[in-house]
Amino acid sequence: MTRRMATGDKPYRVYRGGRAKGKVPGIPRPERDGRRSERPVLLPEPGRRRLRRRTAILLGILLIVVLSAVWLVLGYLQVRKGVAAANERLDPATQAALTPQSGLLLNQPTTIALFGTDHAATVAERASARRADSIVLLRIDPRRNRLAYLSIPRDLRVDIPGHSASKINTAFQIGGPALALRTVRNFTGIPIDHVVVVDFSDFTQLVDAIGGITIDNPRPILSNRFDCPYPTQERCQQWQGWRFRKGEIELDGYRALIYSRVRENRLDPSDTDLTRGERQQRVLQAITGKIASFGTLARLPLVGEDLARPLATDLSTWEFMQLGWRKFRADDARTLRCRLGGEPSSYGGESILVPSEDNRNVISMFLGASAPQPPTRGQPFAPGCTVGG
Repeated sequence: MTRRMATGDKPYRVYRGGRAKGKVPGIPRPERDGRRSERPVLLPEPGRRRLRRRTAILLGILLIVVLSAVWLVLGYLQVRKGVAAANERLDPATQAALTPQSGLLLNQPTTIALFGTDHAATVAERASARRADSIVLLRIDPRRNRLAYLSIPRDLRVDIPGHSASKINTAFQIGGPALALRTVRNFTGIPIDHVVVVDFSDFTQLVDAIGGITIDNPRPILSNRFDCPYPTQERCQQWQGWRFRKGEIELDGYRALIYSRVRENRLDPSDTDLTRGERQQRVLQAITGKIASFGTLARLPLVGEDLARPLATDLSTWEFMQLGWRKFRADDARTLRCRLGGEPSSYGGESILVPSEDNRNVISMFLGASAPQPPTRGQPFAPGCTVGG
């Protein structure tokens, strides 16, 4: 029996797992008819990780963009709210005294009058109670990519329209910023496009809101004792005065106000009301630079309304944004600092400055029509212009 079965084919084959008739089925070969397999092609594990990482990065960037846009909108709304209140504080007569401007601050020269006083919030009702403590013209020159400042000494004796000649800051006392604008325009011949009245009583809040300012102080200062901050006479007798060292100094709102107001430098007898005006220019430049900085831009939703709290102005929110952009783009190394001057004298028992004939040349420098020339050395009240941050 065993021999007969050996000569023919076996009816089965033995393989692991049991018996099966016929040939053992093998692995089917892939189809070659060009049709794609319906099974998904899986990326290797490193490729999937890279895809997930890339997706997470894109989503993160999108989230940052959206949050930044929302933050900027909130900041703009806060600034607009503050500027709207500042616009309401400016009386219509002052707006009527301005030269209408057609165009943008971005592409044409613009002159802004800055008056520093103690009551900008109620300037229309209480103008007769105070005088302008500071008068500065700011000129934006887009073609030269430059800002120029012109300080006008408050004791300069000029003709006041509709009144007799007097100190130029008396115009603010008589008729508020409207008459002050006409007086400055008649004396300098410069059309004034916009006005900003700064209330020094809220000035400290503005500086503190932007995180303080940095000033490059050209000379050490020791103020007189009349600027004593203490309420009692005993403490003031022991007080030696405010000190500001030479070089870069950090100022909060209160010290920035003191720095702007120091009238006598006991370390430098040549320090006058004109050099005081230069200090005010430095403070103003530091404030505008800080407002136009990225740090303040990032904090606008928190401080936007406070930036305009000390101001009464005709500038709109959009014009303030243009001003900030021009300050951001301006070359500090080419900043022009000018001052008018005169000869010290007295009239009616008051100390005055008789205007210098060289003031015309300084105004020409301020407008960019002639090259800047510094004040004459040895003459503390001489007019002139200097260039630099």
